[in-house]
Amino acid sequence: MNVLPRLLLPPGLYLLCDDTVLPGIPLVAKAERLLAGGARVVQLRMKRTPVREALEVARTVVSLCRSAGAVCLLNDRVDLALLSDAHGVHVGDEDLPARDARALLGPGRLVGVTVRDERGAREALEAGADYVGVGPVFGTTTKAVPAPVLGLEGLSRVVKGSALPVVGIGGVGLANVASVAATGAHGAAVVSDALLAQDIAERVRLLAGAFERGRVGG
Repeated sequence: MNVLPRLLLPPGLYLLCDDTVLPGIPLVAKAERLLAGGARVVQLRMKRTPVREALEVARTVVSLCRSAGAVCLLNDRVDLALLSDAHGVHVGDEDLPARDARALLGPGRLVGVTVRDERGAREALEAGADYVGVGPVFGTTTKAVPAPVLGLEGLSRVVKGSALPVVGIGGVGLANVASVAATGAHGAAVVSDALLAQDIAERVRLLAGAFERGRVGG
């Protein structure tokens, strides 16, 4: 019996394709621009999109990501992830528990979990998560977050104490993405700084380069 290797989250930039940021631009168009910039991880977050439309969008974006060699994750929606053949899901504080998401998805897909501290990272590991999103690292207006800002020192503590790869989330952009990388974080999640750029693809390239420089200390 052949056993497929476990899917791993690519390191580096982690880009959110969000329907609340520039809602006038279709999600598929946003995804195309993110991928044109070399995105390796795209999380599709659809808070306002009706479910039938969301499924159609998910199937299209997953197909685009697979063609580009990128990982596509669905925010919150395990059902849409399964129906669209996404690479996995990311669940937050008020979503389906990670253990249940893992039970539904099986071992071959990624499960990411939002956590606030080292204890949350340990619990995510026990629940079967593949990585944790930790934040907010900085203040953010993209999403209301009922948790204190961690700052780079707080992020660094979680990175050092976590057995899972850590993605820094919350307020990350070109001005600070290198600092996030310098903490040893596996990745950095970016939303508005990429999607609000005049040239999204070029912004993604700049962000990815800055993360890499921060990671190697340059």
